[in-house]
Amino acid sequence: MIKFYTLIVLLSVLSIASFAQKRRSDTANRDTTHILHSVVVRGYLSQQPALSVPASVSVLTPEQIKLQPENSLVSTMNTVPGVRMEERTPGSYRLSIRGSLLRSPFGVRDVKVYMDDIPLTDAGGNTYLNAIDFNSVKGIEVLKGPDGSLFGANSGGVVIISPVNRYADSNSVQVGLNAGSYGLVHEQAGLQHSFNNNQLNINQAYQSYDGYRDHSYMQRHYIQAVDRWRASAKDELRAYAFYSDLSYQTPGGLTLAQFNANPQAARPATVTLPSAIQQQIGISTKVLFGGLVNEAQLTPQLRNVLAVFGNHVDFSNPFITNYEQRNENTYGLRTYFEWSAVPHKNFNWKVNVGLEWQQTNSQINNYGNKAGVKDTTQTADQIHTNQHFVFVRYVADIVKRLHIEAAASLNWYGYDFKNVYPLAQTAFARRSFTPQLMPRLALSYQITGNFIWRASVSRGYSTPTTAEVRPTDNVINTALNAQDGVNYETGFRIRDNYQLFMLDASVFYYKLRNAIVRRLHPDETEYYINAGGTKQPGFELYGTAWLIKQNNTSFIRGLQLNESLTLSKFTFDNYNVSGNNYSGNKLTGVPGQVSVTGLQILFPQQLSLYTQYNYTSSLPLNDANSVFARRYHLVQAKASWMCMLSRNTRLEIYAGADNLLNQKYSLGNDLNAVGNRYYNAAPLRNFYAGFNVIL
Repeated sequence: MIKFYTLIVLLSVLSIASFAQKRRSDTANRDTTHILHSVVVRGYLSQQPALSVPASVSVLTPEQIKLQPENSLVSTMNTVPGVRMEERTPGSYRLSIRGSLLRSPFGVRDVKVYMDDIPLTDAGGNTYLNAIDFNSVKGIEVLKGPDGSLFGANSGGVVIISPVNRYADSNSVQVGLNAGSYGLVHEQAGLQHSFNNNQLNINQAYQSYDGYRDHSYMQRHYIQAVDRWRASAKDELRAYAFYSDLSYQTPGGLTLAQFNANPQAARPATVTLPSAIQQQIGISTKVLFGGLVNEAQLTPQLRNVLAVFGNHVDFSNPFITNYEQRNENTYGLRTYFEWSAVPHKNFNWKVNVGLEWQQTNSQINNYGNKAGVKDTTQTADQIHTNQHFVFVRYVADIVKRLHIEAAASLNWYGYDFKNVYPLAQTAFARRSFTPQLMPRLALSYQITGNFIWRASVSRGYSTPTTAEVRPTDNVINTALNAQDGVNYETGFRIRDNYQLFMLDASVFYYKLRNAIVRRLHPDETEYYINAGGTKQPGFELYGTAWLIKQNNTSFIRGLQLNESLTLSKFTFDNYNVSGNNYSGNKLTGVPGQVSVTGLQILFPQQLSLYTQYNYTSSLPLNDANSVFARRYHLVQAKASWMCMLSRNTRLEIYAGADNLLNQKYSLGNDLNAVGNRYYNAAPLRNFYAGFNVIL
């Protein structure tokens, strides 16, 4: 921890020196196009400048997202310090914030995801993030660390997706197409049309990809609609809907010997189990999602936001040992009131009071898998999960320097279950959890106009997901408890007067108890247990600066540098599994260091180049720390050119390459894998090119 604090002090000195140097430079021709516009955070219920938010918040703007390859969110999300996103096979996302992927063989767990004010995460803890197409994401906010005071049960963090670019309000039509190595094809079209007091956004996309490995084909059809209607100057109604049809094959994990011999191979057969190709293993997910959000300014001091929502999911997963089908229906509401004080010169405050309620009803059936075709029924269960919470938040600004927040939520969670086959139970059994209070206290202090220090303490609490309560061994585990912990954090943000430079750094210590971890039976079906806890001290840094301002007379018109640094010293604490004590071992699946450096260069004639370098250190693949994945260095580049075809028509052409160093690595390791099948090989050097036409 001392090293972390020392590093913060050194970075502060360097930041201030850089800031002073920038002020001394000639500002006569200061760039007005590429400055760092004031970043605004909306995740904490109302809009506020990111500089003063007393929390570790990262905002990915539409401009930042467009710098990345337009086929996957992985590269985009991994530019955020503290975030690790993996793609075991095309279409199979895994996501963690300040933690491990021990709970996630695939998918997203222990992170709450919202689309605007609507939860994308259902009551059972499932989040189908991979259902969403890249080009339909117009902004992302990442709230790092436990923040259940406003968003319910989670111990990792919160991700808020914006499906509309709120900075673009003109009418437009956009069509685009890109293609690349290993059979990549991605088409998208979008419409934004404003009329009277209404704005309609429609996005459509199709993506297919053969994949680098055998048996890794993916395909997704996607359509999304967002409608914003201003009934009056004080009342806005927003409607959201999308339909996604995603399917992808899963080649399965390889041993190190298999990975070295042929990383493109799918998992081969063994003496006792067939191969991935023989069983046609894969996942198909159809998601229909929708909701309404009404935001009303009831009086000058009182505002209300009300959201009602629902979704339907058809999920199927032919696996090595069985064929699982899930039918899930979710419905719920979220609402809160905000009471603000009459503006005062030296003291302003506001209070939020609200609730969120969700119900998810799941029908989960398992069959034999006969070469990808359902065979005889093995078991059938119904699980009805309810999760709801009430929250309150008080915010005060004192003499425009001290910002204080105090918040808490009271959380309820429980599920009803019954076995339909073979027991043919007629009545549901109940598993209830004791209501949990999740408080958060935070403050920030404006030392200078552009230098703000912050500190916070918060409790995290994460209930088991439906997939953990009823895992692939088909046994409903009523003994599985929630995990919880307390997070302590401090940090600062600094920028220059002209917003050409910004630095955000934080150090935290998170102690987790009753950690939920995944275990495997010899036949590779899974189950989950509570096994001790973790100690998680960490340091995160994000900085961005325009090193060269706009200069229309030079060859390099602009030069922007971005740096994201994550240092994690996560270890197990009081961690005992099957008679083995792993206390003090490094937390499985967590690299000690990750550095992502981006460089954007602007040339004449609207030509630009973006390069990114990702260094990820080695990471343990099992709890015993006896096997580690090797460190890797990833370099990617994307060149873009824009021209005006007419007064209202713009053409964008781009081409890029990934893994330019041709690194052989695994992005999406199977942790604690049976038979040491840890490795899912990522593509070697690959290329893509595409265009967008905006009318």
